[in-house]
Amino acid sequence: MAGLWHAYQEGGWGMYPITLWLIIAIGLIVERAMYLYGSSINKDVFLATMQKCILAGDVAKAVKMCSAANSPLARIVQAGLMKVNRPDEEVQAAMDEAALRELPKISARTPYLALLANLAMLSGLLGTVTGLIKSFGAVGGESVDPSQKARILALGISEAMNCTAFGLGAALIALMGYAVLNGKTQQLEDDINEASVQVLNLVVANRQKVNLQNLQGAA
Repeated sequence: MAGLWHAYQEGGWGMYPITLWLIIAIGLIVERAMYLYGSSINKDVFLATMQKCILAGDVAKAVKMCSAANSPLARIVQAGLMKVNRPDEEVQAAMDEAALRELPKISARTPYLALLANLAMLSGLLGTVTGLIKSFGAVGGESVDPSQKARILALGISEAMNCTAFGLGAALIALMGYAVLNGKTQQLEDDINEASVQVLNLVVANRQKVNLQNLQGAA
């Protein structure tokens, strides 16, 4: 740990923007992971439950279970079930409207991680270049004590390489977070698309079984 802190100090000013991008990226990864994984439900179990309730005609129970699930998928399905006594087009429209509210929340802010990875890498590169410029400029200066030139050159190269290493490290963290969260986002969106279509088809095919009693109270 002491060696890492020493390398950080040797990295010069370039470490500060890299640290800023890294802190933002980690905060974003934590916030998005909490939301996305907290919004996940088992799609197959959820659909099996919805199918059982709809085939039994108990839409009120299905609505209550959607409300208890408290996930984007459940809220979209619930919006459609609340319109089950209306024409098919209105059921579809209700689910589409709910999806327009929920889907942006799922994909929000995750793309910024790719930007933060590039910023960290470019900040490291800038620190590398300025470190080398300072190093070779000092060595080439006539006012520099010849006995100190080797030390100044070594310090400048150390600053440049540490900026490169830390910039790449921060970029890797941001990119790995982006890859994982983007995959989870895509999975949630696919589950929503599949489940909403299946529930809609179930409602359309089993309208004659639907019991509308107490549906309003289930809301």
